[in-house]
Amino acid sequence: MKNVITRRQSHVLATVAALALGVAGAESARAIPAARGCPTAEIFATDNTAIITDPADSRLKTRLTRFDHEVRKIIHANGARPGSSILLDGVFWSGDLRKATYERSREFDVNQVGRDGLHHIADVIAKQYHQESVLTFRCVPRTSPDADAVEIQAPGVSRTRLHDALLADANARDRLGGGSVTLDGRLILIAPLADLPVAQRFTAELGVDWNKAEVRYGDEEFVS
Repeated sequence: MKNVITRRQSHVLATVAALALGVAGAESARAIPAARGCPTAEIFATDNTAIITDPADSRLKTRLTRFDHEVRKIIHANGARPGSSILLDGVFWSGDLRKATYERSREFDVNQVGRDGLHHIADVIAKQYHQESVLTFRCVPRTSPDADAVEIQAPGVSRTRLHDALLADANARDRLGGGSVTLDGRLILIAPLADLPVAQRFTAELGVDWNKAEVRYGDEEFVS
């Protein structure tokens, strides 16, 4: 998660008015709950440290198998229970390079973990794999005071479509930074609650029917 840390961390300081706008947008959006339920928390991470701008780069074909096993051990060794893990193809906007960058990563479900424990595990991963940041998402009820972000999932989105939409929408790339898709074409987009209207519009540009999108509320953190 090299390209979204600075701009996304700044949104943690969003105003109360902006948060209220996000909640209002969420209530009117009528998106459905996540089909597979919500784990206690999720960790999004990679062992890659390079900036990749070529979508044909061979490093984007790795399955991160060893990384998967190692992170599971880290989760277990620090008192939590590792759940499922899936491969992701990420597309992120680099303001410095003024172009899109690509990243192969994994999402890890983490159960039986609290806020502090999740932060610690992400910190261990960030240090061990020399990452600028590791993104965590802790599922909480929409009405929780800790709810500061949403995770949007929707089928039918390719990495190419995500790339093209990101390049075509300057506001979305500046506010959201980017997103990821699974190998079977399922969008996973985490956005600050204050930017939910932006995320909703961006998913529409990706061809997603918002009424069929799955939305989880949570507490996001970039651990570096």
